[in-house]
Amino acid sequence: MPDTPPRQVERRIDEGAGDLETLIDLGLAEEQPVPQYEGLFLEPDMPPAEEPQ
Repeated sequence: MPDTPPRQVERRIDEGAGDLETLIDLGLAEEQPVPQYEGLFLEPDMPPAEEPQ
């Protein structure tokens, strides 16, 4: 099987929006929800540990 010749790589400049804020302003993306960590990690109701003497 003959080797295929290497292809020339075409590089083009991306003229699209580069960040999420711009995409939201243009109406192309929805605003992402902010994670809420309050109440995610619950501490168990345990009495304080006794210190060894």
